[in-house]
Amino acid sequence: MRILSLLFFLFFLAACSGPTETTVSASADGPDRASAAADGGMILTPSAIQPVTVFTYEDIIWGFCWLPDGRILATDKAGKLLVINEQGQATPVGSGVPTVRDHGQGGLMDVLLDRDFANNRLVYLSYSMPGANDSGVAATAVGRGRLSDDATALENFTVLYAMDDKTDKGQHYGSRLAWGPNDGHLYFTIGDRGDRDNNPQDTTRDGGKVYRIAADGSIPADNPFVDYPKAKTAIFSYGHRNPQSLTFHPETGELWETEHGPRGGDEINIIEKGKNYGWPVISYGINYNGTQFTDKVAQDGMEQPLHYWVPSIAPSGMAFVTGDRYPGWKGDLLVGSLKFMRLQHVQLNGKEVVGEQKLINNLGRVRDVRMGPDDYIYASVEGEGIVRLEVQ
Repeated sequence: MRILSLLFFLFFLAACSGPTETTVSASADGPDRASAAADGGMILTPSAIQPVTVFTYEDIIWGFCWLPDGRILATDKAGKLLVINEQGQATPVGSGVPTVRDHGQGGLMDVLLDRDFANNRLVYLSYSMPGANDSGVAATAVGRGRLSDDATALENFTVLYAMDDKTDKGQHYGSRLAWGPNDGHLYFTIGDRGDRDNNPQDTTRDGGKVYRIAADGSIPADNPFVDYPKAKTAIFSYGHRNPQSLTFHPETGELWETEHGPRGGDEINIIEKGKNYGWPVISYGINYNGTQFTDKVAQDGMEQPLHYWVPSIAPSGMAFVTGDRYPGWKGDLLVGSLKFMRLQHVQLNGKEVVGEQKLINNLGRVRDVRMGPDDYIYASVEGEGIVRLEVQ
């Protein structure tokens, strides 16, 4: 009996704190998918992918998207909004960009074009809004402004949503933006801001939530907490730690999210209206110092992750693979890993994770992942810039 107990203890230590990846979610690694599909079609191997730099940049590109003319609009975490041409040359938007508090994980974060950008030229940003009088505190905020016709200014920038409780803590800002394909509403994330015991489970407080607002900042009448006294009516789901990925499935329209756990317990979730995703009551992770903060991995009324990682990979941006440039990968998910400095190829069969591949080890800290208008996968890499994944 003592031997069995010792073996279990050693296994637990290896899974939760060892330098090697021993457990990747509830399911084991799936098939290699390295040669041919069942129908005879070829499936790419990771070695077939070559990153090609399209924009070299020494600082942190937090988010990026494409303008209709093919140029890239990107955020520098330190506070610049950049317009990048096809030759990889960047021009900062000269005025109108909101002031940010570039501290810890905060700064100028995600960027998203209005669904009718071709006519109204509206650009949405998420950022760390500093407190008054340089007080050293900040809150995650979302706003929009009009990109001038010559792309040199952001005009009439307006704050659409800002969390109430500012703090001087530097962690867990969130904050991805995504358009709902069916309702046209703006979805975004705000992390728990380092206050796990108060924010995530309390719908009267901001932090640790996925939010939904209309394009003009108003609250949709069918949001889940509009009739709850004192609740934050922009909340769509709650019980989150630090969601830094948010995207809609290109076929089902479901909202997918990844979030950072502590030491272990990073998650992929499918977000549903009004649901509680459990943080910090349930978790597959432990404290950074190796102690436990909860003994529960499940509880009635709280959602289970679709997939989780132990140890943590520190998931950042993610994108579903679309188009035909990557044979055998269509419908799979690519997730950036800050910790392991690579892309994680999550192989899917519908909503089931059937395996994973480690893609481009030592690429660097991957911050954002996007499918480009040319059907190539692009990723922003801290200290490197933006790369395109080409098939060799």
